[in-house]
Amino acid sequence: MERETMPKSSFRVEQDPEAFRSGGVRKNLDDDGRAKRTGTVVTASSHIITAVIGSGVLSLAWAIAQLGWVAGPAVLMAFSFITYFTSTLLADSYRSPDPVTGKRNYTYMDVVRAHLGGRKVQLCGLAQYGNLVGVTIGYTITASISMVAVKRSNCFHRNGHHAKCLTSNYPFMTIFACIQIVLSQIPNFHKLSWLSIVAAVMSFAYSSIGVGLSIAKVTGGGDHVRTTLTGTTVGVDVSGSDKVWRVFQAVGNIAFAYAYSTILVEIQDTLKSIPPENEVMKRASLVGIMTTTLFYVLCGCIGYAAFGNAAPGNFLTGFGFYEPFWLIDFANVCIAVHLIGAYQVFCQPLFGFVENWCSKRWPNNTVITREIPVDIPGSGVYHINLFRLVWRTAYVIVTTVIAMIFPFFNDFLGLIGAASFWPLTVYFPVEMYIARSKMHKFSFTWTWLKILSWACLVVSLVAAAGSVQGLIQDLKTYKPFKTQ
Repeated sequence: MERETMPKSSFRVEQDPEAFRSGGVRKNLDDDGRAKRTGTVVTASSHIITAVIGSGVLSLAWAIAQLGWVAGPAVLMAFSFITYFTSTLLADSYRSPDPVTGKRNYTYMDVVRAHLGGRKVQLCGLAQYGNLVGVTIGYTITASISMVAVKRSNCFHRNGHHAKCLTSNYPFMTIFACIQIVLSQIPNFHKLSWLSIVAAVMSFAYSSIGVGLSIAKVTGGGDHVRTTLTGTTVGVDVSGSDKVWRVFQAVGNIAFAYAYSTILVEIQDTLKSIPPENEVMKRASLVGIMTTTLFYVLCGCIGYAAFGNAAPGNFLTGFGFYEPFWLIDFANVCIAVHLIGAYQVFCQPLFGFVENWCSKRWPNNTVITREIPVDIPGSGVYHINLFRLVWRTAYVIVTTVIAMIFPFFNDFLGLIGAASFWPLTVYFPVEMYIARSKMHKFSFTWTWLKILSWACLVVSLVAAAGSVQGLIQDLKTYKPFKTQ
């Protein structure tokens, strides 16, 4: 998702047009005057897989347990198809008005501004950046749970599986926040490439460990687990009302597990111009989503086969597995390291948006614009910006406090997924396609696209309702020193 960018003053080509046409400059620059992009279908697919396979994979066994062997895989496949289809619509919107030769749009808001305009641009920004805030809160919760799980795993190993080993999440949230305050002072995402690579490796590591442990549990026999075609059984596992709410929440969790539309435009902005970016992005989306769906089916279905209707909300920290304790510890450390990097990947666009807006709003304010050079021995010169220091630190503190108030993993995942899935993954791509193609109202294609959009809105609303109900129930029964 990265590419080298030239200094801001070099974005516009200021050489003689004839020299540009003759190739003196063009070979190093793209048609917009920015550094030539080098991305391919392989790199774009890798970015998609890295972005999509995250902490959401840990809740899929629980989600399949609520839905059962029939609806669970069907919902997974439905969301994968919808995500792929709408991603192809969004890929065609990267350039405007023509999807191959038009002007580039660098962010999701730019794409909406070019195709729809008006208040929908603000609504897109609210949905996108609200989603980024929600994701960072969710990652703070998940990282602290994984850190606690390492401590509890060692406690269970020493004292037996029936020991209480209760540990508060709060100290670990504080540790995570302190790390993020330091990392957040790195000016932009381009200087975090090493952290992103490490995070991607960690993501595959803990997901693979989870699948491997589940397979070992299934093939090893042991305690009998009960699975059904319809998931948790009313009157046996849950009450009738709980069943309904949990199904809604499970749908939200699966929606969150496929969410990557917030960064799709940024990924496409890394691709080479030839072949056309929209064609390459469509192939990359197909490869990425097919790979992700395969991985999700393995995690969700094998996890459900291993734990049955009693599948934990997070199958690496919910202690469906106790041994080998060192492997459980390693997997949870991988989760924490991955989320340290993932937090920065998702909050850096928000940091950049706020800081760019403030610079344009108050261009003469030295607190916002002044960079103070500090010579760090062995590392060169680092520029400190007082506004960046205060604003980013405050952001990390506020999101951490919210995470401390609502440390409920599954419900929070479902709420984030429900809130962002419809507007960012379905509504805007569909509306931009309709506007770009100048489609007639009530035509066949217009009608079924609208039906798809409204159906996904209903799914998002019921998923959000389930997550809110779950948060309310958890809030009533929450004890600060009971690990989630």
